[in-house]
Amino acid sequence: MSAPAQAVDRRPGRGRRVILWRHGQTAWNVERRFQGTTDVELTETGVAQARRAARLLASLQPDAIVASDLSRAVNTAAELAVLTGLEVTLDEALRETYAGVWQGLTHEEIIARHGEEYSAWKRGEPVRRGGGELETEVADRAAPVVLRHAEKIPEDGTLVVVSHGGTIRTTIGRLLGLEAHNWESLGGLSNCCWSVLGEGARGWRLLEHNAGTLPEPVLGDDD
Repeated sequence: MSAPAQAVDRRPGRGRRVILWRHGQTAWNVERRFQGTTDVELTETGVAQARRAARLLASLQPDAIVASDLSRAVNTAAELAVLTGLEVTLDEALRETYAGVWQGLTHEEIIARHGEEYSAWKRGEPVRRGGGELETEVADRAAPVVLRHAEKIPEDGTLVVVSHGGTIRTTIGRLLGLEAHNWESLGGLSNCCWSVLGEGARGWRLLEHNAGTLPEPVLGDDD
């Protein structure tokens, strides 16, 4: 196994950072099948993705790891835990959105059977997809978990949160103070990619989104 890359930007006073890391690939991802809270395992490709990403994230010297208790997130987080020696705290509040009857359906089946509901959701309307959770309810349960764990790390520390695409997007939207109907403006995350939130003078700000490489310093007028 190759050694992790050199640690990046651990200077004092940088402020806390939260890395929101999506799990690796599953068979249902490949099939474009809505997973929600269904517990679907990683594929071999998903495990390889997690190992590659873990080597990069380990170089950022995280202080804590918290993860959804669904196996695809647990097994992704485990790869980082092996390299860092950190224990993974599991929390069911970080699970993916529960989407009722949508769960297990492919993208095409959802549009065919629930087209109006799907369109309303894409327009930013509050929709209980498949009779499940509202996006705001997902943020209500997930964002406080992230904040609680972020408060426990050092003032210049890094927290890694291993979760799911929809949950990560709603959490980012909530922590940035965006209106819920604008959360869709945050693009999705590829498998095993991550977003980075930094603690600034005016609250949390989005430093990176859907990243798969180590961050570069911001050298510009708005740093």
